[in-house]
Amino acid sequence: MSPTLVLSLVGGYFAVLIVIALLTSRGATSESFFVANRNSPWYMVAFAMIGTSLSGVTFISVPGNVYGKSWSYLAVAMGFVAGYVVIGTVLMPLYYRLRLVSIYTYLEQRFGYWSYKTGALFFLISRSLGSALRLYLVAGVLQLAVFDAMGVPFSVTVVVSIMFIYLYTFKGGLKTILWTDTFQTLAMLSCVGLSIYFMADELNYGFKQLVSSVLDSPMSQVYFSDFRDDKFFWKQFASGMFITIVMTGLDQDLMQKNLSCRSLGEAQKNLFWFTPVIVGVNIMFLTLGVLMYQYAAARGLQLEQLPQLLNLNGSLNTDKVFPFLATTQFSLVAGVIFILGIIAVTYASADSALTSLTTSFCVDFLNIQQYPESRQTTLRQLTHLGWSVVLIVIILIFRVYNNQSLIDAVYKAAGFTYGPLLGLFAFGILTKRNLRDRFVLPTCVTAVLLTWLIVSHSVEWLNGYKFGFEILLLNGALVYLGLLAISRPADVNPLPQAAV
Repeated sequence: MSPTLVLSLVGGYFAVLIVIALLTSRGATSESFFVANRNSPWYMVAFAMIGTSLSGVTFISVPGNVYGKSWSYLAVAMGFVAGYVVIGTVLMPLYYRLRLVSIYTYLEQRFGYWSYKTGALFFLISRSLGSALRLYLVAGVLQLAVFDAMGVPFSVTVVVSIMFIYLYTFKGGLKTILWTDTFQTLAMLSCVGLSIYFMADELNYGFKQLVSSVLDSPMSQVYFSDFRDDKFFWKQFASGMFITIVMTGLDQDLMQKNLSCRSLGEAQKNLFWFTPVIVGVNIMFLTLGVLMYQYAAARGLQLEQLPQLLNLNGSLNTDKVFPFLATTQFSLVAGVIFILGIIAVTYASADSALTSLTTSFCVDFLNIQQYPESRQTTLRQLTHLGWSVVLIVIILIFRVYNNQSLIDAVYKAAGFTYGPLLGLFAFGILTKRNLRDRFVLPTCVTAVLLTWLIVSHSVEWLNGYKFGFEILLLNGALVYLGLLAISRPADVNPLPQAAV
């Protein structure tokens, strides 16, 4: 694919997004920016959430990780189901009962000022890191496909990519994003399906051959029984459950969409329809991964010997395999489909993340509701621009230090930064005790440091045990125990009981 063609595709794609933004942001207010006036149809939210939940990491890393990890990620996806049940039956009733804009205001009502600020702070850290990692991925693909040949620095690619997001989200916020993400989710799902079709066609697979070749492949193994292995099935399942609880249920980004529904019943309907769909979509990505390596083998490509696909230590960088095949080996049409798919899935996640970062900072730290609407608009747009700059800086730092699969990097970062949110909300809902509020932040920071220490030495300290995505569980448990140590008995608090 020529750089001119790819640039034309990207330009046309963003032109569509900006047109949608112009149509949906008329008369936008803080209420529409933050919660879309609480008037969103549940089915629209459910469909838009698919793109937001997946991101470019799923599009690239899940298929790539089939090499070496087989279908072990399916256990994580199966754990999603249990996590969504907890969100729909425990957390959503709490949020709707309190009519929250930022979900972290619950922590202030339950524990106090410092607990509230600690929860919001860890969300900002978690979401900015996760979103930067996802944007780093798509910027790398665009760099490989277009800008390297043109001599454009990676930093310019990053700045342009994020500024595009800013342009179509800074005014309408969530009200616009629900429409743009619906469009982008449709584009992404179409691209995944077409990518599978094109590779199956190149391999001369009919539908039955496609199914049998995937199921018979050693790369499709789901169950791993060694509990010390980071692919152990039940460890992956539990990790998927708690990752969902924190990265959806305790995350302002995904919950902001759910809180825009007209009622609790519609929000729950949205979530429970969304749940089986997201598992099915992950199966599509895993199928794509098996086909991808079969396709490379059929063409005689020895991926482990291609310098452009290797990490600094000489191992295969599986995040680069799909982009390499799509931009150098696929047909022109299939390559175009790939570029559109990676752009769609990444920006569907990134635009929502940028809006949620703006929402949390404005509500949780600027207390924006105290100002008149004109002042709110100015603060909101400046904050939106500020977080755009923060994401750019994080991506450029990650460019220097990354040497592992992005899916692992994202979930490891989530384990360390979402653990305090898991511990805080679990303690608030499951106990009736109060906290010595001023000690909450140092307690959470200490738990994160202890988690890092244990994970770094688990092989020698725990008889060869390797931590995977369950870093989150360890961190959350340490935070919970720390909170228990600084807690004191209290009268029954009606909020957690009402939520449960």
